[in-house]
Amino acid sequence: MEINLGKLGFDIDFHPSDNLVAAGLISGDFHIYRYSSDSNDNDPVRLLEVHAHTESCRAARFINGGRVLLTGSPDCSILATDVETGSTITRIDNAHEAAINRLINLTESTVASGDDEGCIKVWDIREQSCCNSFDVHEDYISDMTFASDAMKLLATSGDGTLSVCNLRRNKVQAQSEFSEDELLSVVLMKNGRKVVCGSQTGIILLYSWGCFKDCSDRFVDLSSNSLDTMVKLDEDRIITGSENGMINLVGILPNRIIQPIAEHSEYPVERLAFSHDRKFLGSIAHDQLLKLWDLDNILQDSRSTQRNETGVIDNDNDEMDEDDDPSKFSEGNKRKDANNGSNNFFADL
Repeated sequence: MEINLGKLGFDIDFHPSDNLVAAGLISGDFHIYRYSSDSNDNDPVRLLEVHAHTESCRAARFINGGRVLLTGSPDCSILATDVETGSTITRIDNAHEAAINRLINLTESTVASGDDEGCIKVWDIREQSCCNSFDVHEDYISDMTFASDAMKLLATSGDGTLSVCNLRRNKVQAQSEFSEDELLSVVLMKNGRKVVCGSQTGIILLYSWGCFKDCSDRFVDLSSNSLDTMVKLDEDRIITGSENGMINLVGILPNRIIQPIAEHSEYPVERLAFSHDRKFLGSIAHDQLLKLWDLDNILQDSRSTQRNETGVIDNDNDEMDEDDDPSKFSEGNKRKDANNGSNNFFADL
């Protein structure tokens, strides 16, 4: 299925339980579409078109069980919108001091945002405020993922490093050495034992949990095109979106290209995401199209072994705190004022 967004899309997210998909656009708008569970049925229907931001809508995430769509923008604002009515619930105009580039869900009551100057903020919906801020990177936050059992937030950056923020201790636990390449995407694999990062030169870097200073393995055979986005299919396989428009199924340890999944277009793939039932893979690229790929047909010979997108980590393992010494980090946690004008954020959720 194809959806013509009419504008360049920056981010997509699927509703956690319904056949809805949201797309954030360069115009500052976001769209929400309803699609059929049968790819041969009717074309997707646009349910909402909301002008959310004065600049582009770079990040979009469903929260509160899908009742609310959260969006972030280079205008430094974060907006919460009612999915059913399209009405504004609340907006914070100075959520960051720089352009917001990424949003991810953490727990039922928290989300994280990352900006163009390397700052990561954690927002607590229950407390209606920013509860922590990490100034760990020197360049834009390209991607984030969350190790839920360990309460660790991992981020990649244009400065070529991977960071690990300990949300229980409110500090930066580790930061990798410079990888000589921009890191653009990150996923947790092998039940949380491996952190997999995609880079601008197409190399996949693997880090072992607890040993974040340098990568333990590099997979160089995929492509010379940048790996702008990755999603985890299961604990052994990822799906990658590349600068050349190709979407590939890749095995991790052993590292191998299993099969091409699709060619979105000749333009860079901006973002990939799974539908709530993982029947569809959504992709957006610079061709202004949102495409839904039927994974049941594409991967009929490949079985998923794990449907959980977050790593399962033994929180009592001493190896996890191997990099806990702050002297090993290139930058420590410089926590900002938690209020920062955001006490009323999410107040009406």
